[in-house]
Amino acid sequence: MSQTPSTTTSSTRAPGAPATRTVSLYDEPGPKTRRNIRIWSAVVILILVGLVVAGLLQFASKGQLDADRWTPFLSWPIWEYLLVGLWGTIQAAALVAVLGGVLGLFLALGRLSSVRPIRWISTAYIEVARTIPVLLLIYLMLFGLPQLGLNFPLIWKLVIPLTIANSAVFAEIIRAGILGLPRGQGEAGISLGLSRWQVSRFVILPQALRFATPSLVTQLVSLVKDTSLGYIVAFTELLYRGQVLSSFNHLLIQTFVVVTLIYLVFNGALSTFAARLRVRPSKRSARKPDAAATVPIVGRPGLDSV
Repeated sequence: MSQTPSTTTSSTRAPGAPATRTVSLYDEPGPKTRRNIRIWSAVVILILVGLVVAGLLQFASKGQLDADRWTPFLSWPIWEYLLVGLWGTIQAAALVAVLGGVLGLFLALGRLSSVRPIRWISTAYIEVARTIPVLLLIYLMLFGLPQLGLNFPLIWKLVIPLTIANSAVFAEIIRAGILGLPRGQGEAGISLGLSRWQVSRFVILPQALRFATPSLVTQLVSLVKDTSLGYIVAFTELLYRGQVLSSFNHLLIQTFVVVTLIYLVFNGALSTFAARLRVRPSKRSARKPDAAATVPIVGRPGLDSV
């Protein structure tokens, strides 16, 4: 028998804490379902471990795990060379994050604008920028614009295409944050005599950006990975440095394993930071006392004596 979606509510309260309600769209799994989840999780973990072991054995049979192939990566000059590439990756990602974030903010406001031409232009830009591959934009910067007399520095040949693509994504994230706010927020600001621009600036945007920040940080992880396309324009970033290093020391697998580990550590730190940002608003709302429980009930004069 298949389970049908159902909405269930549960109330949990610690001693002295306000009551909270948890809404679930599906029934909680029973003992049999939980046991099956544990069994299949163990099976998947065993399969992954088996694949890793098989890969290591294959590398060992080809001599790729010999100590002399990994010893060069214990020297500081090689790490210094790779860290310079990581710094280039951080620079490109930071420029795209700032420029794409600002442009995405204006695009989000433009798509929500009541002025039709502005809304149409913003919507068209977002849809087109999300459709065109970033690689095509990079080739346009590399081969197309120089023929028109526009030859940008190497870093901008990477930053401009990434900004065009990521600004559209930032715009949609910010727009989702704005639309996720209750309509009463804007109506309350207008009722206080604020203009629509003041309501957007002081009421809507601060809250929308705060709730959209975890998703924006998560997008930075994808942005850092996209900077690896910098090797096409010979920009000094991490992957390009790894390619140059592997052609010099003839340790292709070892070099790219180290580069992969650097990407994992850096992107893992960003992912952990985004996860903590997601948890923080929920903790803040959980600590906020219930208004109904804190407002005292005061009777009208004369009623208490009736």
